[in-house]
Amino acid sequence: MKTPKDYKVVAGTELCGGNAISADASRALKVITGESRFEASGEEYTVERAAAGLVEAWPYPTTGDEDACRVYTPLGTSDVELRIEWALVEYPTTDDLDPDFTVLKMGTLAGAKPESAFVRFSCRSERFPNQTQAANVDIHVRRWGMPKPVDGDDVDALKDAYATVAHSYSLAMAKELGCEKNGGLPEKPVLGPA
Repeated sequence: MKTPKDYKVVAGTELCGGNAISADASRALKVITGESRFEASGEEYTVERAAAGLVEAWPYPTTGDEDACRVYTPLGTSDVELRIEWALVEYPTTDDLDPDFTVLKMGTLAGAKPESAFVRFSCRSERFPNQTQAANVDIHVRRWGMPKPVDGDDVDALKDAYATVAHSYSLAMAKELGCEKNGGLPEKPVLGPA
């Protein structure tokens, strides 16, 4: 297979438009993928574009998750794909929460397991026309098309890594949307169980 002319390999902090993956989240991507460099994100994968899609979808909950960013390991390395997705949800609830998630104390609801994590936060912002209610935003990071971790994998380290990436993108999204108090998200991820 021939490498495309515009093919670039970048550091984790340069992914998803360059302002979504913190240095901590970049290190977390190495824990998840085993790699410290990644295929450059497509132009469509920026926080700005994801935020614009979210504002356009408001005030209706989305029926599924929408693409925010995809993370690929470089050609010739381990074949890993991560998807970062967003959704508008009616309200944060633990009723339908997969019991495999460890609940974390971030946003209105957060959880992590060895192959994915999510952070939900409430956003009041001038970008949403109806100020009477907050938008409930769900950011989900998951390993795509891959089996669950196998014996020998550090399950706790993987949970923390996924939660760190989900927090980083969530905080970037809250800032891009202009959410009051950054949607209640802390500057650093909270990884201990709630």
